[in-house]
Amino acid sequence: MRRPLAAAAVLAGALALTACGGSGDNAADLSVSSAYMPQPVSDMAAGFLTVANKGAAADKLTSVTSDAGPVTVHETVGQSMREVTSLDVPAHGQLVFASGGNHLMFDKLPRKVKEGDTVDVELHFATSDPVKVEMPVKSATYQPATGH
Repeated sequence: MRRPLAAAAVLAGALALTACGGSGDNAADLSVSSAYMPQPVSDMAAGFLTVANKGAAADKLTSVTSDAGPVTVHETVGQSMREVTSLDVPAHGQLVFASGGNHLMFDKLPRKVKEGDTVDVELHFATSDPVKVEMPVKSATYQPATGH
């Protein structure tokens, strides 16, 4: 009588493991690179970075928080910039924040930041866990080698 019970337990465990392994195949797999903030000249600043998604599912950046005060997400289309509530992070793709394009806007910096400082940022997504980023402050004329 113990054999059927043991076999059932092994089968249930195997099914549970299979279910866990399959769910990861349809998830976003996010990472952040190339983060920086050009040294601001006032209490406003822009932030740039790249969110890469190696996963099979898309996600959305829904908000950003920071130790440097309020942060809004801005989209640039043509010559027009506007605040948005979210931006897509495509499956097997990237969401790029670059000078002249999409960017983070720090509206009221509580302290003067200068080249060499870092600003802590946390990116919040619709389905993925938040991602913490240390954003280094670079010179106002900094141009990233990555071309983003």
